[in-house]
Amino acid sequence: MKKIYFPFFILLVLFSNCKPTKPLASHRPEAVAKPAIVTDVAPPEINFHDQTTWLLGYFNQDQLTHYPYSTWYLKGFDDYQIKTDVINKLLDINKDDVSIKIVMGTWCPDSRREVPRFMRVLDAWQFPVTKLTFIGVDDTKQSPVGEYIKLDIQRVPTFIIYKNNIEAGRIIENPTTSLEQDMVNILSGMKSNK
Repeated sequence: MKKIYFPFFILLVLFSNCKPTKPLASHRPEAVAKPAIVTDVAPPEINFHDQTTWLLGYFNQDQLTHYPYSTWYLKGFDDYQIKTDVINKLLDINKDDVSIKIVMGTWCPDSRREVPRFMRVLDAWQFPVTKLTFIGVDDTKQSPVGEYIKLDIQRVPTFIIYKNNIEAGRIIENPTTSLEQDMVNILSGMKSNK
């Protein structure tokens, strides 16, 4: 009896296959490839007042280069025209003992304007990113960071510049002259803008 079933089983395997006799698309019209439709529709505007877009607490610069923050960060960074003569003054300043805290709100138009510019200045100065600390705040200027209250943040962005771990000065919201010049003034002992 086993001898009869074995040839029958072989024939069954040989004559049955998984391929349909017609192409799949003819069985399912929705599977037919359709030409791509190209439109000039702009992506929807991002509402940075929506809490789901806020960066809160510690974050890093790389996060600003990704959507949705890249929509303002990259343009602001690329468009900022640094003052070369002032950058040359910064280049003469030893940055080994300098560290910087950037307190900002991704919901804040001033932060979205000034932080990319500030980063452009730091890039021209060749300031190490490892000596930067980014702190994101909500629209009440609070952040879930330990000892944040000691920073006494009233407005954003606030760029706190430290020399030997002691605050040398701040650039608050808008520079007095330019970001570059305010940094030179702070680091050469002429203090902060506000």
